[in-house]
Amino acid sequence: MEKVKAVVLAGGSYKDDLDINNKSFIEIGGRWIVEYVVDGLRDSNLVDGISIIGPVDRLKERLQGKVDHFIQEDKDLLVNLQKGLTPFKDQDFVLVVTSDIPMINGQVVTDFVQRCYDQPADLCYPIVDKRVNDKLFPGFTRTYVKLREGTFTGGNILGLNPKVVEDCEDLARKIIDNRKKPWDIGKFLGSKILILLATGKLSISHLEKRFFELLGIKARAIISPYPELANDIDKPEDVELVKYYLKMD
Repeated sequence: MEKVKAVVLAGGSYKDDLDINNKSFIEIGGRWIVEYVVDGLRDSNLVDGISIIGPVDRLKERLQGKVDHFIQEDKDLLVNLQKGLTPFKDQDFVLVVTSDIPMINGQVVTDFVQRCYDQPADLCYPIVDKRVNDKLFPGFTRTYVKLREGTFTGGNILGLNPKVVEDCEDLARKIIDNRKKPWDIGKFLGSKILILLATGKLSISHLEKRFFELLGIKARAIISPYPELANDIDKPEDVELVKYYLKMD
């Protein structure tokens, strides 16, 4: 199986409930959470190159030798994505990972890449069943969407073809700005999607088909058995939960 490149988004361009400039540098067990993410990627036998975008000088303090390309951040998240993909623009498939999912490891990453290869597409996005997340990591508060196949939350990693990013820019901005508001995202996808969502009849295939209609790209929702992909750090209590699950004080 062909190895892939990965982009880590470690900028401080948008806010959440953590009153800090850049959560990439939250320390758990003496390591930044972004270090856990980079190490998780490096531990996968299917990842062989990493770029990271963020405050370069600070990132180099601990990640020199672990990352192939350091890229200075912009204030715009989508611009950061495009800049982070630049070293890998000739690739057909690249992972994009946020810096705030410190519980991932090589096995988690490898499983996702394998599932993407099994269902090839221009855009692969992981979703995790609520029952799986509640069983393995009780305590995390996530945004869930009820689909025909079950109730799911989204992950903080995706696989994509860099060549389609520009075509998806407008819709991507709307989704990013409303990432915690499933109903608002539904509005951008059209009234039919909203009706199906409201009646509990919306399926994964409906969403995949709608993305193709809007953007002309093949999108896949990848059901992952690993909630580590979805449990990011957004709130102070998330830090304590991650410490607990990583068995650290």
